Amino acid sequence: MNLKSIHNIYFIGIGGIGMSALARYFVANGKQVAGYDKTATELTNELESIGVEIHFNDSVSNISQDFLNPKETLVVYTPAIPKEHSELNYFLNNNYQVLKRSQVLGLITENTYCLAVAGTHGKTTTTSILGHLLAECDIEMTAFLGGISENYNSNLILKGTKVTVVEADEFDRSFLTLSPDLACITSMDADHLDIYGKKESLEDSFRDFANRLKPNGKLFIKKGLPINGITYAVDEDADYSATNIRIKNGSYVFDVKTPSQHIKDFLFNLPGRHNLSNALIALAMAIELGCAPYSLASALASYKGVKRRFTYQIKTDELVFIDDYAHHPEEINAVHQAVREMYPNKEVLVIFQPHLFSRTRDFIDEFAESLSKFDSVLLLDIYPARELPIEGVDSSWLLSKINNQNKALISKENIVSEIKKSNAQVVMTLGAGDIGVEVNNIKEQLSIAS
Repeated sequence: MNLKSIHNIYFIGIGGIGMSALARYFVANGKQVAGYDKTATELTNELESIGVEIHFNDSVSNISQDFLNPKETLVVYTPAIPKEHSELNYFLNNNYQVLKRSQVLGLITENTYCLAVAGTHGKTTTTSILGHLLAECDIEMTAFLGGISENYNSNLILKGTKVTVVEADEFDRSFLTLSPDLACITSMDADHLDIYGKKESLEDSFRDFANRLKPNGKLFIKKGLPINGITYAVDEDADYSATNIRIKNGSYVFDVKTPSQHIKDFLFNLPGRHNLSNALIALAMAIELGCAPYSLASALASYKGVKRRFTYQIKTDELVFIDDYAHHPEEINAVHQAVREMYPNKEVLVIFQPHLFSRTRDFIDEFAESLSKFDSVLLLDIYPARELPIEGVDSSWLLSKINNQNKALISKENIVSEIKKSNAQVVMTLGAGDIGVEVNNIKEQLSIAS
């Protein structure tokens, strides 16, 4: 399929983080773009501000006539859309070209030099670091991000078309549409068992992804993963390693050992060893691409992060409020490590919204163990996303398993009042559901109180 011959592109689920990045890309390339989503958000508002027509009721009658010609319109949808969706079925039944988001990403990247970031954790941060490094090193590139970069206030970095940087998403095996030149795998922890059934099937899928590398392509893997590739590691021997790690003024300073050289004194402003690992693999891929180490050092020092990834909302001597997207036990463990490293002597309160009934069921004991490490835990109800409830799976069950005296199940309306009752000097909101919508209000109320 030739994307250049398509003029109209219609998105079903246009407000998704990956979908909206594609929509921005096509607008920038002169295409006429429209779409549907269930609810209006900041992302849909921004798309509307650049001329994208969006509606929020599932009805073919809401679609502009411009997009109702099968020969001129490409329809893009996300797997999160239910199968009974009337617009999706209309397009499927009327000879339109209908592709998943991942298939379109595969088409965009197949004629470029593609750098793909895979892994069950760390994809978004690593991709945004890598995109920023290449942009600062004047590489002609486009980066599709799964989050909003603080440097660009966007999920798309558009600096040219020779190189593409993409998140290789394992959900629904989406990453098997890509054929990268350079790829990395940051982690292969069990997740998405609603799709894969068991961890072994997920690991097989990552091996299938590794086999999709172009001839002469290179695969980087975090040391210890059960797959062959160029290794990287923090504070241990590997092909690429971060060494001599120090903390200065709340930031990391570290050296990088590559297969051929030792580069000193990189400055990195994000906390947590998991983020240091993300920075290391982004540097390794940029070095393999040919970026000069001195350019990479200044680029990394200017990297600001991704919204909802250990994002400081309040940072005073009296109170710290941090928001993070962590929604898997390993991600919660990484956030816990980071907050204890930065605030070793302060009491930490976490407010967590579980994401998906199936994920909560599959990792109930792991969630309980990771959340028990905080000084106080407040749980919200499970955010269902694409799922129907599962009998017996709820936040009360998770709460009962948390080994911590300071725990409670609360509603969103009570978040601020519960925080105010606490003596915690560090407050964290965690989760991939709609808890992020509450953050501005929490910030405002706590700022007034302090």
